[in-house]
Amino acid sequence: MSESPWVWLPLLVIVVLVLFIWSLKRVRAPILKIECDYPIDELTGSLAGLTLGTPISGNSWELFENGAFFDALIEGIRSAKYSVHFETFLWKEGALGSRVADALSAQARTGKQVRVMLDATGSKAIGKNVVEEMRKAGCKVKFFHKRGLRNLGVLNDRDHRKQVIIDGREAYVGGHCIVDDWLGDAEDHKHFSDVSLRLRGPIVHSIQGCFSENWGGETGELFVGEDVFPKLEPTGDAEIHAVFLKPQGSTPAVKILHHTAICLARKKIWIQNPYFIPEPEAIDAFGDAVRRGCDVRVLMPSTQGSDNPMVQHAGHRNFEKLLENGVRLFEYPHTLLHQKIMTIDGVWSAIGSSNFDDRSFETNDEITLAVKDAELAKRLDAIFEKYVARATEIELEKWRHRGAWHKLKDNAVYVINEFL
Repeated sequence: MSESPWVWLPLLVIVVLVLFIWSLKRVRAPILKIECDYPIDELTGSLAGLTLGTPISGNSWELFENGAFFDALIEGIRSAKYSVHFETFLWKEGALGSRVADALSAQARTGKQVRVMLDATGSKAIGKNVVEEMRKAGCKVKFFHKRGLRNLGVLNDRDHRKQVIIDGREAYVGGHCIVDDWLGDAEDHKHFSDVSLRLRGPIVHSIQGCFSENWGGETGELFVGEDVFPKLEPTGDAEIHAVFLKPQGSTPAVKILHHTAICLARKKIWIQNPYFIPEPEAIDAFGDAVRRGCDVRVLMPSTQGSDNPMVQHAGHRNFEKLLENGVRLFEYPHTLLHQKIMTIDGVWSAIGSSNFDDRSFETNDEITLAVKDAELAKRLDAIFEKYVARATEIELEKWRHRGAWHKLKDNAVYVINEFL
């Protein structure tokens, strides 16, 4: 007796639905290209315009490394007079999580508006007691893209931003997560390295606007007034624009920013990033930069130093082509280097939550600050030099002769790199 064709109908329906959802949510990824002879510090308006922002002058910054950041952050939370807006991807139960939750809860109990946005996947290990403590104190706690049918098409889209805004006057942006591994001073495998900024000045309005994007999307709540968007006077000389928009069906702003900056570099490109998996057009852009005379260097953790060795193997797949193009690659084996930094020509910097891979550039919700300030670039380059002194430089000929098992892992993992 022949099998009825109707038996296959449910499977066919599922396949069609999956393809339909994928077609709606996938990011169009044209090959980006640009030709320009102007230096990057004369093109901040163009960079901002291409990434759907506006360059904002009159800002000041303070740079914090490793565990020292949390002393500044807790101080900032405790100083709030009206509101605290807190957004992060990764929060795990532990001493640091308790400390941050206590500070947020204390402010909520005194009547401050405390809004907390957590990624549902990254913060699934926050601990029920911590969430209950904050909610009981009066904090509004929401989880981004919780698992469920209503979020079926966006489950791979995660909120990877790390930002805190105090009274709409002070903001913190960088790579730090609320996990005990971020305490200490990167002294061993259990204490990670990271960098974040504390900002004051008119740029804080843009960062507040970035927070409101996902808060409004998850809760429907809009907030206005002097408590959250006060008048902001100039506080310094840094020109900054915040890059975070991801228009439906268009290339995300964070990807455009990084690619354009690489194409504009004339002297040097120094990158510090924990997950470095450039696409072919980025590799070609690095090669073009080297041929223009740029010193192109990338510092990243090794598989021994990474919290996710599979990501490092995915990145290894393209090392040979990068090295052939003249890019210098350094791996740090001692702990996770989690800072997400790129400096150009000693005058311009990108710093924020974005990894150098397609998950950050095309899928996740991220925030990167583009900063024209030579002093910040100098400070960030000094951090690069501090860690690269203990890193291992990858040599082309040795790399070509790495073992077959290593090569197999590199190529196999690269196939799924966008899901790591």
